[in-house]
Amino acid sequence: MADSPTTAFEWMGGEARVRELVDRFYDLMDLEPAYARLRAAHGDALDSARDKLFWFLCGWLGGPDHYISRFGHPRLRARHMPFRIGIVERDEWLACMAQAMDEVGVDPALRDRLAESFAGTADWMRNV
Repeated sequence: MADSPTTAFEWMGGEARVRELVDRFYDLMDLEPAYARLRAAHGDALDSARDKLFWFLCGWLGGPDHYISRFGHPRLRARHMPFRIGIVERDEWLACMAQAMDEVGVDPALRDRLAESFAGTADWMRNV
């Protein structure tokens, strides 16, 4: 059992794998018409959003707290309040992340755990 990962961050494979997931998530948002409403909410460029999600996920998964060291507490709901987040936006975000996790090959057991956590957070983020 000594070789078992102690955090979801380690289970995921560290920063390189988290970056791969985040990049695929935003690439899919750009490519797939099914995520058009989600993409439109992010403005012209995705670079800042990619970095912020990467930094956040590293810490959220139990790795380095890159986001907190740059911006303080994530305050997810407050930071997303200016954006319309309803059922459609929530569902697009979750579908896009599920597709990204599948495409980058996240371990199925970890994928299921993350999907459940993402679903709870995404529903909590709804503001309409």
